[in-house]
Amino acid sequence: MLPLTVNFKVSSRTLTGALSAHNKAAVDWGWQGLIAYGCHSLVVVIDSGTAQTLQVLEKHKADVVKVKWARENYHHNIGSPYSLRLASADVTGKIIVWDVAAGVAQCEIQEHAKPIQDVQWLWSQDASRDLLLAIHPPNYIVLWNADTGTRLWKKSYADNILSFSFDPFDPSHLTLLTSEGIVFISDFSPSKPPSGPGKKVYISSPHSSPAHNKLAAATGAKKALNKVKILITQEKPSAEFIALSDCLQLAYLPSKRGHMLLLYPREVLILDLEVNQTVGVVAIERTGVPFLQVIPCSQRDGLFCLHENGCITLRVRRSYSSVFTTSHEEPVLCSDPDPVQELTYDLRSQCDAIRVTKTVRPFCMACCPVNENAAALVVSDGRVMIWELKSAICHRSSRNSSGVSPLYSPVSFCGIPVGVLQNKLPDLSLDNMIGQSAIAGEEHPEGPVLQEVHLKFLLTGLLSGLPSPQLTVRMCPPLTTKNIKMYQPLLAVGTGNGSVLVYHLTSGLLHKELSVHSCEVRGIEWTSLTGFLSFATSTPNNMGLVRNELQLVDLPTGRSIAFRGERGNDESPIEMIKVSHLKQYLAVVFKDKPLELWDIRTCTILREMSKNFPGVTALEWSPSHNLKSLRKKQLATREAMARQTVVSDTELSIAESSVISLLQEAESKSELSQNISAREHFVFTDNDGQVYHFTVEGNSVKDSARIPPDGSMGSITCIAWKGDMLVLGDMDGNLNFWDLKGRVSRGIPTHRSWVRKIRFAPGKGNQKLIAMYNDGAEVWDTKEVQMVSSVRSGRNVNFRILDVDWCTSDKVILASDDGCIRVLEMSMKSTCFRMDEQELTEPVWCPYLLVPRASLSLKAFLLHQPWNGQYSLDISHVDYPENEEIKKLLQEQLNSLSNDIKKLLLDPEFTLLQRCLLVSRLYGDESELQFWTVAAHYLHSLAQQRSASTAAKEAAARDKASNPLDICYDTLCENAYFQKFQLERVNLQEAKRSTYDHTRKCTDQLLLLGQTDRAVQLLLETSADNQHYYCDSLKACLVTTVTSSGPSQSTIKLVATNMIANGKLAEGVQLLCLIDKAADACRYLQTYGEWNRAAWLAKVRLNSEECADVLKRWVDHLCSPQVNQKSKALLVLLSLGCFSSVAETLHSMRHFDRAALFVEACLQHGALGAGVDSERLISAIYADYARSLKNLGFKQGAVLFASKAGAAGRDLLDELGPPRQELAEE
Repeated sequence: MLPLTVNFKVSSRTLTGALSAHNKAAVDWGWQGLIAYGCHSLVVVIDSGTAQTLQVLEKHKADVVKVKWARENYHHNIGSPYSLRLASADVTGKIIVWDVAAGVAQCEIQEHAKPIQDVQWLWSQDASRDLLLAIHPPNYIVLWNADTGTRLWKKSYADNILSFSFDPFDPSHLTLLTSEGIVFISDFSPSKPPSGPGKKVYISSPHSSPAHNKLAAATGAKKALNKVKILITQEKPSAEFIALSDCLQLAYLPSKRGHMLLLYPREVLILDLEVNQTVGVVAIERTGVPFLQVIPCSQRDGLFCLHENGCITLRVRRSYSSVFTTSHEEPVLCSDPDPVQELTYDLRSQCDAIRVTKTVRPFCMACCPVNENAAALVVSDGRVMIWELKSAICHRSSRNSSGVSPLYSPVSFCGIPVGVLQNKLPDLSLDNMIGQSAIAGEEHPEGPVLQEVHLKFLLTGLLSGLPSPQLTVRMCPPLTTKNIKMYQPLLAVGTGNGSVLVYHLTSGLLHKELSVHSCEVRGIEWTSLTGFLSFATSTPNNMGLVRNELQLVDLPTGRSIAFRGERGNDESPIEMIKVSHLKQYLAVVFKDKPLELWDIRTCTILREMSKNFPGVTALEWSPSHNLKSLRKKQLATREAMARQTVVSDTELSIAESSVISLLQEAESKSELSQNISAREHFVFTDNDGQVYHFTVEGNSVKDSARIPPDGSMGSITCIAWKGDMLVLGDMDGNLNFWDLKGRVSRGIPTHRSWVRKIRFAPGKGNQKLIAMYNDGAEVWDTKEVQMVSSVRSGRNVNFRILDVDWCTSDKVILASDDGCIRVLEMSMKSTCFRMDEQELTEPVWCPYLLVPRASLSLKAFLLHQPWNGQYSLDISHVDYPENEEIKKLLQEQLNSLSNDIKKLLLDPEFTLLQRCLLVSRLYGDESELQFWTVAAHYLHSLAQQRSASTAAKEAAARDKASNPLDICYDTLCENAYFQKFQLERVNLQEAKRSTYDHTRKCTDQLLLLGQTDRAVQLLLETSADNQHYYCDSLKACLVTTVTSSGPSQSTIKLVATNMIANGKLAEGVQLLCLIDKAADACRYLQTYGEWNRAAWLAKVRLNSEECADVLKRWVDHLCSPQVNQKSKALLVLLSLGCFSSVAETLHSMRHFDRAALFVEACLQHGALGAGVDSERLISAIYADYARSLKNLGFKQGAVLFASKAGAAGRDLLDELGPPRQELAEE
């Protein structure tokens, strides 16, 4: 007969619990959409959408202190596919780089044996995407190649380094937070260590400034904050100034260049690094809850703040239009006595706090990097809470009167302005929820499109961990052929607070949590597949007596009854409970009280042993019983009765067989509901090691045999019995194997001290046994009497084992003191599993889990809708010849998308550019997201300018004003918007200046920006006793008279070029700007390698043609092999509207998919010039893309693009197309 196979698979897994203090900062939310966090020495990976555990990585020997997902800032193709890479660092200085999907370590890195302070992947990934920078205490930064584990360079600094932050606008800028102050490094490069010690600045803590005591009053806060002037000084602060020790965090603002935040418990300081000066403070009132962490957003100028009570708040920078303009008057200029003095961040939304206790407190927060509309909070008890921001449109009438300026919804969705009736999903990301903060001097454009929105946090995911140990575990009865239809692999976990948690082991999810007891659960025994007995004992009183609780729990209903009725108060504690093999009887063993025997079916006591009954040290029920013989007897009497009632012989045989089969069926169904009481046996040992054998039948209990103690054994602590094998364990670590059939016994000393528990594995003929000791566990094969595997605390694992059980016939369960429960193979080696082998209860959208070809094909399928003329998310209609299994996986991924996203993807009005942006968000593809955002913006504005009607042109101008490219794109923004932003910035710097140095920096900026009158005012402020007084006065005269004759211009130009030649670049550039020779100034800046400064100056001073020349030279520089920042060059070309160069560059970089999509988008917007060259380029791009789709196995896509490629695609069409021609001939 063929064995019955069931697709019932319990994979190895780890159920995790509370975290350790070292895990405090170990959490990261990757671009891939997954959240990783450290739990003791494990790394747990969960899905942010469904809050399910996807992977638990185990290889670290010590607590994990940092986890970081690799960035996705590169072009993905079959050679560099979408993959889940994660770096984790621990207390002993080891860094492991994981392939998370396969659960294997790709490489291990070790430099020193001290905890890693910080670790980050380099975000600029054009040259290499494997570079990882780490701080090895006390004062080293080391750059590693995370693919090979080789060290590229190492550099030490004078002070202890606490953390670091990369400038998101310039990969060569790095800032270190040290114990003394801040170190700015401006020559960071992967190829060589930074030269010199960096520029070191000291920070005087805001607490020690005299202004701080006024901070408490909210009213006086504004005035007080203006007095918190100098925070950054070049000199070391005096002793009464507190050092940086209470600065919790340092981070660059990704929303605008050259700004940084410093976090203190009671305030967030925003610094402008151009003048090293505080330009904004977010302070907490005296009654407010202190900060723990801040994550600055890039899409909008906002801050996610985590407070000590677990509350997450979102603050967004206030629009200045409300401050600068009163209804419809002219904008107030900065000569006003109190202009904008602050960057103000208004509280826009907050989530609920958690209940903080001694053991439960918020640890850390991570924010979704793709959409910035969700935050995950990790709590010390192992909970992960996922809060999502939702926006709601509010009507003007219901506006709050808090005086905070309103937030408006953006004009565009997915990069393109949409009408009111068009399909859109505002909660897709932060920049689709709220529009940009207006810049000073701009009114918000009034119009029906602008809708005011409110934001609120919603808890969309919650994952809770196991409670803190002590834990006791018991697996439900094993799978058999009889219970196969209703079997569920359930594990009952008894906890220290009296509740019993039941976990489902195929999914690893909590099935039920039952509050059964009022004190620590000591043991659990299942009475059926759906019920169990559990016992708990209270702490002993001075007489050594306790309250015993023994409860019978029915799992489906959750009903629990006191099994021993009124008994249990003030008696000796229960030591153990044992349920008989047929689940008929229960033996309850007490510490100093005779044994009790109970009938489980009726909850009645069968026998309470007499006072002189020996004390029980170990007890076990025998697997043998007389149920079968009883059954046969019963069946025989039934058959006899059936025969008497049947009349003729012919009917007899038919009736007999049917009756018998019916009876057998009834028998098997009601195995125990029948009032058959089968005879069962149990053995136990007393304090002297004597073995007693008792028989129980119905309500009679008989003493049947005694075996004298074995001299070689100490006091027996546990017994296990299966088949003909009886195993005893004792205090001294000896195991005694009795073969009852062969009547031989073998004693084996394990030298492992007290045997706490022994248990046989389930399954017929399976004679494996697990033994638990104080310091670990062993698996034995009792047939061969030899050890199979062993695990020992402190030697090969760093946790202590609290309890063991068998999960299935070949997997064991270990509960350990790090609060985790591990389901392991019999070898007890900790292994991670492959993520695709796991049974999840809810489908998860994560294309990274697919094989590379499949994930790229899925992307093409989503991008090139419609197929065969219809928009569909059913991949079965598409000619994709990979095997059916992969097609099924692709369909599962498509089905797991949310309905809102499906609706957008199926909307015919959803343009190609919007689709590209949406898919890059779904894939968490950083470089695609940046490329398509800039491309969509400039292609759309070009199309609007091209349109003939004047109304459309006005609309375009309005659009440009109300929907500029975000300032986080810096030099890619439109020139007019960029100039406005720089003017606002210099206004703020001027309002904040406090020393001569700051004033001079402001003057320099004003001169470059062409604001000569204000520059002269500042120059004339220099006091007479200042050493620069004479220089500044002369400079003021020069600036006011410079607009005169030609000869003076040529003199100034000569002086400027001499200054530049003699190393005074900044001063020379300033003089050139005075005589309107900014184009020359830009050229000099570029010659001396100041590329970013040149681009800045070109954007603020030059007309569009001259500016384009400067930026094109910058593009050539970025594309040069020694710089190799082609992705940046592409964005600059997009901002200049050089669309055919972009297509050409993409093609030369072999980014065929992006090139083909870009060409399609350009053709839709009329952005590629006609001509032979451009046609040749287009067909070459299409043909190459068709080839790459063919390599992915995506036949239909290849045919589509080969046919678009014209002559260039004919050969490929011939390769792909014979079957089609045959069809045509038929």
